[in-house]
Amino acid sequence: MTVPGVPGQQVAARVPAADGGAAVTYLLYLPAAYRPAPAPAWPLMVFLHGAGERGSDLSLVARHGPPKRVGDRADFPFVLAAPQCPAGAVWDPGRVLAVTDHVRRALNVDPERIVLTGLSLGGHGVWATAAARPDGFAALMPVCGCGDPATAPSLRHLPVWLFHGADDEVVPVSGSVRMAEALEAAGGRVRLTVFPGIGHDSWTRVYAMPEVYDWLLAQRRLDDSGGSAG
Repeated sequence: MTVPGVPGQQVAARVPAADGGAAVTYLLYLPAAYRPAPAPAWPLMVFLHGAGERGSDLSLVARHGPPKRVGDRADFPFVLAAPQCPAGAVWDPGRVLAVTDHVRRALNVDPERIVLTGLSLGGHGVWATAAARPDGFAALMPVCGCGDPATAPSLRHLPVWLFHGADDEVVPVSGSVRMAEALEAAGGRVRLTVFPGIGHDSWTRVYAMPEVYDWLLAQRRLDDSGGSAG
């Protein structure tokens, strides 16, 4: 299995169709210092875009978030995979996990350091994908999304940092508040940051914050008992 990664560049890639399904296209970024094994493995960030970037034009995925940031930051410290959601659809966890597994198997990625983040529709996708595979990620960082509080017990072992604008009229902040409260009630490891005076676009601020990348880099995958999954 190969992928067309080029260290220091973001390129188009795809997961071939399987079992009658459609191929999944995604943007792939490899850090400039990336080398195949036996060199040290890299953390993997999976990013899910919002509703405005759906379709078949893969360049739309680089409008916001980490796929935009890699063009400005030569030392971006993750392998980055950013799949594209089809037009008119919502995020299907199966598509997200197909990309995650494809990259994990093909590249020199640390399986204990796979983090999942997304904005708006992609924030919803973060929750849905994590619920589909609770033991698959080291941390979650949904931005202005909402999930199902009923899934909180299965996610309680995951470090989660939620972000939302207090004045969001597209996805009300109550969605993040409810998820944070449900995770806390389940004994989870959760942080919620609400930006006063900010509407739906909280992602520009979030993905420009160096501390969020430091936090994501510090996480390691745990099992549902809170112990190491390695």
